[in-house]
Amino acid sequence: MAEARPIELVISDVDGTLVTSDKRLTPEAIAAVQSLKAAGVRFTLISSRPPRGMEAVVGDLGVTEPLAAFNGGTLFAPDQSLIEAHRLDAHASREALGRMEGEAVEAWVYADGAWLAKNPDGLRVDHERRTIGFGPTVVSGFDHVIGRIDKIVGVSDDHGLLARLTSELRRLLHRHAQVEQSQDYYLDVTHLCADKGDGVKALCRRIGVEPGNTAVVGDMFNDVAMFQVAGFSVAMDQSPEKVKAAAMAVSPAGNDQDGFARAVREILLPRIGETAG
Repeated sequence: MAEARPIELVISDVDGTLVTSDKRLTPEAIAAVQSLKAAGVRFTLISSRPPRGMEAVVGDLGVTEPLAAFNGGTLFAPDQSLIEAHRLDAHASREALGRMEGEAVEAWVYADGAWLAKNPDGLRVDHERRTIGFGPTVVSGFDHVIGRIDKIVGVSDDHGLLARLTSELRRLLHRHAQVEQSQDYYLDVTHLCADKGDGVKALCRRIGVEPGNTAVVGDMFNDVAMFQVAGFSVAMDQSPEKVKAAAMAVSPAGNDQDGFARAVREILLPRIGETAG
């Protein structure tokens, strides 16, 4: 068995991992991040959210390292300044939007720092507004931002339909885009280099830490890519079984029972102590 490598950096997903289902960052989660810093371990975030939608969490945690948004497609600084961005090409954008329209799946677009939606009262719009902290810009269509799109989201409470559409778009766009589900009800389409595995690698390059000396924490299928590149990985207890099977450890609790804090206290900090020095 390979010797465990020291953990120098922890990268966490946000929704379903660091925050509760009602999007709260608990005092225990904040304390857990501070305990990592006290142990000499650097900390940052990677999320499917846009940069602006991570601002409050970044401030509450006092993150000082570069961060990744849009499933790793965009790197930005804690002051929201852009470091680098990978955006969808026109073909992928039109194909994804056309397929969503054909399946009557609501589509949102993130471009030019804004969240664009056709229906301000549509499915899960209020939920997304609470999650990211700002509302949509209402548009009649998306043609005016083709070529500048950071992420397309398909929204449906028909989980079977969304899973089928995810598989279909993966086949159609495998040379052009990443297609993942960040939640059972969200289908994310991003640039080919915008998956969380590439995002973790990019963060590690910027921060100056090897991926093998990095631990990651996540809960959904879009997190599996970062499990595959990090030296150590933890899945949340409420994660789908396939996600848990892809991780090296599973938190003793879900995100609504301070599972992130418990993962830090009971899994990561002991491992950090064992490999220190």
